[in-house]
Amino acid sequence: MVRVAIVTDGPYGERAYENIKEEFETAFIELEAPQGIFADEIEIPEDKLRRIRSADIVITYTLHPDLTLELVERIHRDVDWIIVGAWRGEGFRKQLTGFGNVTAPDNMCDLEENGTPSFDEFARKFGRPVVEVDVEDGKVGDVRVLRCSPCGATRFVAEALKGEGVEDLPVKAGLRVQHYPCRAPKMRLFSDDECKKEMAATMHSEAFERALRKG
Repeated sequence: MVRVAIVTDGPYGERAYENIKEEFETAFIELEAPQGIFADEIEIPEDKLRRIRSADIVITYTLHPDLTLELVERIHRDVDWIIVGAWRGEGFRKQLTGFGNVTAPDNMCDLEENGTPSFDEFARKFGRPVVEVDVEDGKVGDVRVLRCSPCGATRFVAEALKGEGVEDLPVKAGLRVQHYPCRAPKMRLFSDDECKKEMAATMHSEAFERALRKG
């Protein structure tokens, strides 16, 4: 069984923890953010480092860039893969992914298998949405979520669409996910903060479109 550690220094990560712990052994670890934008010396308690290093997959929601970089530098050789869920700036992302076993996705809904066994086991459950839809008399019956967005938006959409007519169902899925409180824009610096919500909407719309074609 893959072991996951979710690391945060602020308000993000708890929702992902609640969802991921349903499938994997998951630890939720809170670190203290350095004071100020720039920090000369980052303190990470050794007991918390040991817990983080014991995981196979580490997901960071740390908002302070110096803390994120310091953490990745100190643990990347000890874990299989690091998913940076909160980052700002393409230069910073390039610096992080340069460690080799680090990904910093535009959107956590966009995770897919990459050939690493533990990462693939995780990504088969969490990442780009995959659903199966039962249709009864032109309406949605049961919806099975095979792969859920880490935040739980896919399950939210699946529940909301039960009983809906299948006409324009992919469009309805995209609209429903817009009602879920997506936090991705708050963890990025983009010219259009809504673009990440739109990406999540598109991915869910495509998931339901594929499900209808298969059904």
